[in-house]
Amino acid sequence: MKQALTFRSARAVPRQYHTNFHHLYLDIAWFGLLNGSAIAFVAVYAARLGATPLQLGLITAGPAMVNLAFTLPAGRWLEGRALGKAVFWTSVFNRMFYLLWAFLPIFLLPQGQIWMLIGLTLLMSIPGTALAVGFNALFAEAVPLEWRGHVAGIRNALLAVSLILTSLLCGLILNYLPFPLGYQVVFALGFLGAALSSFHLWFVRPLPGSKIQSPTDRAIGDFARPGSIRTLGDGSRASVGLRYLIQGTQRLLRIDILAGPFGPIVMVLFAFHLAQYLAIPLFPIYYVDKLHLTDFEISLGTVIFYIMVLLGSTQLAILVDKLTNQRVMAIGVILLSGYPALLALSHGVGGYYVASVVGGLAWGLVNGALGNYVLDRASHDDRPACLAWYNLAFNGAILLASLAGPLLANAIGISTALLLIALWRFLAALSIWRWG
Repeated sequence: MKQALTFRSARAVPRQYHTNFHHLYLDIAWFGLLNGSAIAFVAVYAARLGATPLQLGLITAGPAMVNLAFTLPAGRWLEGRALGKAVFWTSVFNRMFYLLWAFLPIFLLPQGQIWMLIGLTLLMSIPGTALAVGFNALFAEAVPLEWRGHVAGIRNALLAVSLILTSLLCGLILNYLPFPLGYQVVFALGFLGAALSSFHLWFVRPLPGSKIQSPTDRAIGDFARPGSIRTLGDGSRASVGLRYLIQGTQRLLRIDILAGPFGPIVMVLFAFHLAQYLAIPLFPIYYVDKLHLTDFEISLGTVIFYIMVLLGSTQLAILVDKLTNQRVMAIGVILLSGYPALLALSHGVGGYYVASVVGGLAWGLVNGALGNYVLDRASHDDRPACLAWYNLAFNGAILLASLAGPLLANAIGISTALLLIALWRFLAALSIWRWG
């Protein structure tokens, strides 16, 4: 199922769907405030405190580790519960931790703050996993199948616009307020966005009769989810197919899936996500220590990145019609390999801005094609099992890469590591084109 950036449908939205759609739109707009402030700048803040690449890797790897450990228990916990209320309360318990970030400089020295950020990230990921699982299910049951592309397109557009405006605002705040006060204000803004996003989730409810819909008929398109976390750099964490893990281990983690046609897909996407996340812990260190970027310059690069994501998304449907999701995905990953390469070869803010243009355009293609590419290749009869294996490969790659990336940088130097990762991404793109 191909999806374009859509602001208006050819037919009117039925009145009974207005409430859910309205609150889903406001939810993601406020989530953009959280994502563009606290989440986007936490790694840069840790880097300015003196965090090592390994410590930044732990901040990225922690959620993936918790996701692998708690997804199935979270799915079982959600069974039989009122889904709307479960999503709301898991969002509250996940997001209240953002407020604590703002108070860390008052009570702790820099190294203590870094380790506390790592610990809090691990702790908040437990309800965050249930939130990601539950929201996938809630979105499917609150939005009819024929309207999911429409709602997902508007949510993704609102997220991009919210991120652009928030990044500019936070850049100005960090430019004018002294360190660390500026970051405390940014983290407080993030908590405000998180609280208002959760407020709107309270009003999203499953539609009558929605539970009888077949779960394998749902298209993946709404990457703008409250449970997802964007990592500053050239990649977003988009949880795909988590809803199906609710169905239990026995039926989902079937070895025969890997021996069938979907096996090579799991392998090539594991290679891609590994190459994608190897660089994530290295970017903040490179921005701060190598390029000596100011917070405003970093925020402006984020704005450029998301403007290009938005522009790239508008062309996605046309490209998919001509090339298929697989080839658009491969082309996007080729472009994505340019981000670490351009950074490694740059010596100042100009190269960073060029990398942001290339990375944003690339992510607009990759993020738009990835979910539907996975669905295209998953067997209709075995779709839950296929998506379970993909989710396992996705989170396993994040965990392994977030710890291996810093080790690679320590061994060969951060600039050389970024060039090697760029080559790996390029080879991953060729493997998607050839074997995907």
